[in-house]
Amino acid sequence: MPRTKKKTFVLDTSVILYDHDALYSFQEHDVAIPITVLEEVDQFKKGNDIINMHAREFSRILDRLSGHNMLQNWISLNGSSRGKFRVIMDTESELDANKVFGSRKNDHDILNTALVLAKKEPSRNVVLVTKDINLRVKARALNLQAEDYETGKIKNVESLSKGKTELIINDNSIIDRLYSETGIPYREILDERPACNHYYILKNDSNSALAFFNPQTEQIERVMKSGAYGIKPRNAEQTFALHALMNNDVKLLTISGVAGTGKTLLALAGALESRRFYHQIYMARPIVPLSNRDIGYLPGDIKSKINPYMQPLWDNLDFIKSQFTAKSKDYLKIEEMIENEKLFVTPLAYIRGRSLSNIFFIVDEAQNLTPHEVKTIITRAGESTKIVFTGDIYQIDTPYLDAQSNGLSYLIDRISNHPLYAHIHLERGERSELANLASDML
Repeated sequence: MPRTKKKTFVLDTSVILYDHDALYSFQEHDVAIPITVLEEVDQFKKGNDIINMHAREFSRILDRLSGHNMLQNWISLNGSSRGKFRVIMDTESELDANKVFGSRKNDHDILNTALVLAKKEPSRNVVLVTKDINLRVKARALNLQAEDYETGKIKNVESLSKGKTELIINDNSIIDRLYSETGIPYREILDERPACNHYYILKNDSNSALAFFNPQTEQIERVMKSGAYGIKPRNAEQTFALHALMNNDVKLLTISGVAGTGKTLLALAGALESRRFYHQIYMARPIVPLSNRDIGYLPGDIKSKINPYMQPLWDNLDFIKSQFTAKSKDYLKIEEMIENEKLFVTPLAYIRGRSLSNIFFIVDEAQNLTPHEVKTIITRAGESTKIVFTGDIYQIDTPYLDAQSNGLSYLIDRISNHPLYAHIHLERGERSELANLASDML
């Protein structure tokens, strides 16, 4: 058999800012770091965002691995099954990307580094690894192999769990028993043990019922269609979501769905209904600037700066308040919770490093988080804390993330069939007839 060429992977800055441990993800193959990448990483080392943490951690890894060695030499990565790494200084390629594309950019210097390496080492396959789609296209235009960074990516997004299953039940007594008994052993309905906290729509010719598998009792139990703090579910999936939100045995919950399905509204309503079990309700979302208008360019103090990004959360809260009169007990309770910071809206950047105990924590727009950010948030959870992630995995606003690599998809894929976890995908838009028209027809 012909021997497979050993590969040298050239890492772009986007990969390192996504995963500071990227050096260890290429098995026995070697890894090259362009000097331009080190310069870009250095520019990101200051700050509180997750990319700043990745930049600092990557620098520490390089320092630890190199020891007293020069980084221009190939240095062995820890572990006998791994290859080597080095920093490449040369950015002067015979085929100059800066000239080809008509401008001098760091991206083009990185392309030049990969081109130089490919010419110097023809016995190897040199592959540029970047999460920047345009950079991959430019690389291929120069006849250079280019790949996305695959670590942490979901292979098949369509196979992700929806959190619920529709079952046709031939035995009419099963549904009748769900209404009269506390639960039914799952073996009477299913051939195999279902995933923990999985939901079911059970139907027969004349009857139907909503149910879920309770891993604590090992039974299929009926789900009651009940509202939460003035918000009533409009379909089976919303009923399941509210049930999971108010189930104290579920400590980690993901709610996915397109815009208008009620993800954030249900999460807030469920949190308010469950408020007596928690010391505070936190609502947070990642700050994703639009049109390159970074938070630093907005006028005012920090509260004024973050309010535009947090406004969708306040809008949902205002909708819940609108279900009550201004002098009602429920309305005044929300006002009191806000004033006493029992109900708190905050950017995610302020969560890192904290320990969150006895908190109902809602993370909105979670599809704009990396898998590492999701892990960081969950590891902040202290005793009696519940974390809810909501989002649409197809509506990505962050560069270098997609439906396969975002933190919400990663979480749904990795944490399944655990007694502490539940997931539900909302399919039907319930915002308005006009919103549904736009979703269906435009």
